Amino acid sequence: MRIADDVNRPGGEVFAAGFLIFALFLLSQIAVETAPAKSGNIVAQPRFWPAVGTVTMVAFAIPHLLLQWRSRLPGRLAETRVWLGSVEFCLWFMLYVAAVPVTGYLAATLAFTVLLAIREGYRDRKSIIAAAGIGFAIVFVFKSLLSVRIPGGAVYEYLPSGLRSFMILNL
Repeated sequence: MRIADDVNRPGGEVFAAGFLIFALFLLSQIAVETAPAKSGNIVAQPRFWPAVGTVTMVAFAIPHLLLQWRSRLPGRLAETRVWLGSVEFCLWFMLYVAAVPVTGYLAATLAFTVLLAIREGYRDRKSIIAAAGIGFAIVFVFKSLLSVRIPGGAVYEYLPSGLRSFMILNL
């Protein structure tokens, strides 16, 4: 048995190709994102260690991709679909982050905990109430106990001044 057979998994070539593309992108951005210092040792230059890291990423990604292509294990497309399914939850999070400045932290958190519970198949009344309770507990812990400062939602501007101040500070 070859060593390559032990380490290859379905979907590995898609991951290896994505990793190589990402590493090449990072390498292409070294000159844009870092500036050379006027003096100093080469090891002390701002772009030296990022360049070492990204060149190493590319150097290891190329043989990894070649080994993956060589093996061609069945099931790689099915596994790739599972990986891409996780992108949905990244989109949910980005929508949540966009909703907080508009609706406020409490409303956005309650809505998204309930919506994600429904999305995951928890549709009975007890589960919805539990999801809302978890959302409220998250807001309470972060805003009241940990004093995390999160900007108030735009809808808070329509509240009476006393209630608006309470909502911004506590919810």
